[in-house]
Amino acid sequence: MSHEGVGLRAVMRSAAFLTAGALAVPALAACSADDEADRPVAVQDIAPASRDLIADGGTLRWAVDAVPETLNAFQADADTATARVAGAVLPSMYRLDANGRPQINSDYLESAKVVGTSPKQVVLYKLNQQAVWSDGREIGAADFAAQWRALSGKDSAYWTARNAGYDRIEKIERGKNNLEVRVTFSRRYADWKALFSPLYPKDVMGTADSFNDGARRKLKVTAGPFALKTVDRKAGEVRLTRNARWWGRPSKLDEIDLVAVARDKRAEALADDRLDLAEIDPAEAERVTLAARHKDGAPLQGASATSEKEPSAEKSGKDPSAEKSAKHEKDTSRKKGEKSETESEEEDGKNTADEKSAKDEKSARHESDKDEKSPKDDEESDKSDKSDKDENGEKSARHQKSDGSERDDERERGEPGTKGSGAKTAARSALSAFVVRKSLEPAYTQLALNGSEGPLADERVRRAVARALDRRELARVVLQPLGLPAEPVGSHLALAGQAAYADNSGALGNQDAAEARALLADAGWVPGGPVTEQKKTEKAAGSKGKKGDGGEDGRPGKGGTYVLGDDDKPSGVGREPVQDPKDHARRQEQQTGVRQGAHTDEQAARHLDGRQYTGQGGLPGAYAPKGTAAPAGAASNVLAKDGKPLALRFVVPSGAGSESLRLVADRIARMLQRVGVRTDITKVSDDSYFKDHIASGDYDLALYSWPASAFPATDARPIYAKPVPAADGSLSVEQNYTRVGTDQVDQLFDQALSTLNEDEERSLVRKADARIWAAAGSIPLYQRPQLAAARTGLANTGAFGFQTPVYEDMGFLKKGAKGPQQTPTAGRTGK
Repeated sequence: MSHEGVGLRAVMRSAAFLTAGALAVPALAACSADDEADRPVAVQDIAPASRDLIADGGTLRWAVDAVPETLNAFQADADTATARVAGAVLPSMYRLDANGRPQINSDYLESAKVVGTSPKQVVLYKLNQQAVWSDGREIGAADFAAQWRALSGKDSAYWTARNAGYDRIEKIERGKNNLEVRVTFSRRYADWKALFSPLYPKDVMGTADSFNDGARRKLKVTAGPFALKTVDRKAGEVRLTRNARWWGRPSKLDEIDLVAVARDKRAEALADDRLDLAEIDPAEAERVTLAARHKDGAPLQGASATSEKEPSAEKSGKDPSAEKSAKHEKDTSRKKGEKSETESEEEDGKNTADEKSAKDEKSARHESDKDEKSPKDDEESDKSDKSDKDENGEKSARHQKSDGSERDDERERGEPGTKGSGAKTAARSALSAFVVRKSLEPAYTQLALNGSEGPLADERVRRAVARALDRRELARVVLQPLGLPAEPVGSHLALAGQAAYADNSGALGNQDAAEARALLADAGWVPGGPVTEQKKTEKAAGSKGKKGDGGEDGRPGKGGTYVLGDDDKPSGVGREPVQDPKDHARRQEQQTGVRQGAHTDEQAARHLDGRQYTGQGGLPGAYAPKGTAAPAGAASNVLAKDGKPLALRFVVPSGAGSESLRLVADRIARMLQRVGVRTDITKVSDDSYFKDHIASGDYDLALYSWPASAFPATDARPIYAKPVPAADGSLSVEQNYTRVGTDQVDQLFDQALSTLNEDEERSLVRKADARIWAAAGSIPLYQRPQLAAARTGLANTGAFGFQTPVYEDMGFLKKGAKGPQQTPTAGRTGK
């Protein structure tokens, strides 16, 4: 688990009350959800092509974050690269389809079914008679038994990450012949299809030494369409080659090279012809799309790209010359603003977190006006704003395309005769050989509320925070600029398309500022209450917080804290904003034309087809370092109790790849400000974000992602299990980093795991989810975007969505062959 999330189940398995009685949850959970679980919000985008159109041979160079520390997917430090290798070289009894549902993998299994339930559950596997390991030995019961013993948890000599499911097995034995494997369970296990995927040979699982160390750097015996050839840690590369003993459809590619390239360096690696396929961030996706527009004269259309065409000036009834003049004046004004800010930075060594045009300043004044409104006016304004955004959002996006996209075109081209313009032209030309494929990753971003102490220990306060959020607006902030469906996630335990999915957010309720204020008032937080002046070492109400990445004087270094809605000048700290070294990236890009891999909030709001979307519900990317004055009246409605203001510490990562999280955090802070909750936003380094803050509980609010699982009763239980006291007196939270749980949720998970009726299991999982919503320990926001840059002509790979990659079908189209036309489609129509 990380704040950016991971998408594969093998990685998820590693170590990265009042509620039930107060709400009528059972009625909500009992409703039918079949219509919600029928298909994903967005379809996969892999340029599918039939095998006869794909050339035989070739090498696919595929980016990974790093060479895997281990090739054993059941160890704690396994990562997505580990899972990618395992998927290509090892057996899996089941694989996920495009809807995230498990399907039998016929390359290894002829059938698998429950053949007995009383007195014990028995599953019979019938193996594909051609399935053999690369050393010629048949895959059989001995391999299943060795893996069970290693992962059962009974032998502590095996350093395993988890033993879920394997601990319920009583015995494994050979069936009528070598092709049959009988697995008998000591306790019923609903998610038995999760087991033995991947399956390692008995040579790896047979002894603790071979399990712990033997499979970390090499796999001598494999049984997939590819075999492991080399792991070169110095060169940062893993080479997979065709398996000569593979009995299935022959691999189209000769070789797959997994190349370690940092995310902010991938556009450069693509342009340098060092990669053919790479998952990329929005900034890199923008560069690839701009390059394609220069080549073809039109933006690329991906699986979920918009298909609307822009009306010409003549058709819209506008004067083209007037439009051009207005654009010129706007661009000139913007450049002047940039110049003055740069000069100011050079003068005092400080910089602001966002560059604002005149239009942005107007938005800020408008936001300030909204903050000064009374609660009644605020509620009416919320309704009016929502209506206006729905009606005018698309019009606003079209209106801004002319100046937004052309500025980016100029940035990509470079000014004629300037240093680096030739290199940029060459890079753009090289990037035009790629397309951006996009879908939604099988993972969602959530707002975590630490319920262990402080104001959020009160369920009413947590529910108030949740009711203050416009989740659909937060989804739009991240997904709409990318041309992806902006649907908020309605479940903690499944995503749309998966069998267990149902929108259970009604157990908590939709956005309602009045209800949020009422909940806070009921909890004793009232406006205008007396606030006791606090000492320097004393904190406002909230969790115990460590300093951010700042110095001893409290001034932020890499990160730092700023308070939204607080214009009080801290004792001993000047008004001037403290410079964030990482903000030099944008300045350097403007001065030298070299992009540093990070994208600003303005760039993040630019659609991949070149359109510009205005910020909704506040100033886009309204980031201000510590000490920056807040809008007038911003702090006037902060609530207080027992002499302390209601202030929550919001921890966010400061890295270049986390711009969207910081933008979402800012929007959330503004939403909370409107109901009287102050947020102290603290930026911390990526390295310390999870270890020192999320896992240790040093936060009030935080944003991070969880991957979806096809087996939520097994995989999600540790995430939502009620924390219990450990033997040493500490609190054992497993992976429940919000520290919020209930006995009833635990019981529902246990019941779901123990039933062999799939409909009953789904119903129990949905009930558990409804109660998790009601507890308000975490609030699912949106499914994470999945963007992949793929070389033109590369087929059957890209943005996979839920589906397990089919490695043997990947390849390059034959010369003259054309794959299916890419059309702007989506899984489900957004509301």
